[in-house]
Amino acid sequence: MNTNENMLLPGELVVDNYCGGGGASTGLEMFLKCKVDIAINHNKEAIDMHKVNHPDTKHYCESVWDVDPVKACGGRPVGVAWFSPDCTHFSKAKGSTPVSKNIRALAWVAVKWAALVPVRVIPLENVEEFLTWGPVVDGKPCKERKGEIFKGFIKALTTGLEKESPVYSDIYHALFKFNYDIEYKLSLYKKIKAGLGYDVEWKILKACDYGVPTIRKRFFLIARNDGQPIVWPEVTHGDVNSGLLPYKTVADHVIDWSLPAKSIFNRKRPLAEKTMQRIAKGIQRFVIDNPEPYIVKGEIVPFITECANGSSQRNMSANEPLRTICAQVKGGHFALVTSYIVKMRGTNLGHKIDEPLHTISAGGNHHGEVRAFLIKYYGKVGGQSVTSPLHTVRANDCFGLVLIKGEKYQIVDIALRMLAPHELYAAHDFPRDYKISHNSEGKKNTIKNQVARVGNSVPPTMAGLIAYANLGPMKQQSNIAA
Repeated sequence: MNTNENMLLPGELVVDNYCGGGGASTGLEMFLKCKVDIAINHNKEAIDMHKVNHPDTKHYCESVWDVDPVKACGGRPVGVAWFSPDCTHFSKAKGSTPVSKNIRALAWVAVKWAALVPVRVIPLENVEEFLTWGPVVDGKPCKERKGEIFKGFIKALTTGLEKESPVYSDIYHALFKFNYDIEYKLSLYKKIKAGLGYDVEWKILKACDYGVPTIRKRFFLIARNDGQPIVWPEVTHGDVNSGLLPYKTVADHVIDWSLPAKSIFNRKRPLAEKTMQRIAKGIQRFVIDNPEPYIVKGEIVPFITECANGSSQRNMSANEPLRTICAQVKGGHFALVTSYIVKMRGTNLGHKIDEPLHTISAGGNHHGEVRAFLIKYYGKVGGQSVTSPLHTVRANDCFGLVLIKGEKYQIVDIALRMLAPHELYAAHDFPRDYKISHNSEGKKNTIKNQVARVGNSVPPTMAGLIAYANLGPMKQQSNIAA
């Protein structure tokens, strides 16, 4: 039972709908100093990860439509009910693929909870395209009626629907599936039609602006009905000229530098041609053409893999004198290691490693770290002009030169590894001790399952800041108001 009266009123519950692996729940617990009482998700792997990390929560592994808020709450009011409905069928990444009307209707569950039980504060998170929520015609969103259902959703939460509102059919389709008797359904319908009396605001927020090392940009809505003002947490981080705290970077807060990266050459299973092209373009942009490429520093330095001799390939530490690499360059020169993030999706090559990580999705791990190994250069480059693009890199290529602090270096090897799950969780600012590797039975979680949970997750810091801004002590709320 929650006992912190500074955050919650006596008897109030904390509920996490669409709880996933526990991102929002973790943030709510960290900032509100309480336990999440109820967590709901239909995915058994997601619920299992939530159970491992939030063992005191009451878990419902079923559809949000099938959970009766009245029975679940047992007569107690709700202080905060967090909602992160499935966003895949709103996202622009969906492209021309047909969308699901049922999935796009999931946000109506927030209205269902608000109509059936006393809920003081409702935060809702989704992709920014949620603002365009409208009818689906022949499997595609109707462009002419873009945003129509979103406007009806807001009116249902606030002042009520017009008599001829076009969203009634959507409400009926979404909310009247559950098995309540006709009188109960009629009562629910009347409440929604009249409006639920919430004050509602929404904003598009970037996680990196609040100290999370990812640029993840999302729509956030806050609804409250207790007469208190809606409060937004203020931006705390920005670029070097902003006067704010600096953005948290991949290099400092995400990358586990103890993990080795494997050479892209002489692999038993060669990398795809497009992957090699992507890496070549990234090396060109982020190393060769970059006046200040990121140089790996610290006590843990990756190894260098020799690529010139496939029959007796050698590995060597990058913090010891470099051994013979090729006929033109002899050993004895210390090595530099540069790094950048490659993105294995779409036309985006990736980004520099000294900035926040780009958005993680649930569709698979598509972020990799590329390391370029360099030695001081004293000869001439053969086989390729320094000013020409690398195109596709191959084992017998003579790579371009990099000018670092006035000195010439030649790239002698390139290595790639995909980011590990614990690095992706770090990008979303999960606690370092968050349990992701094993399920509740002690069995090892697949990499795919771990990545899916973080791709769907709300960064805990974002959930916590929003909840605390609106549920924390009023004196402290005024100090963080934007």
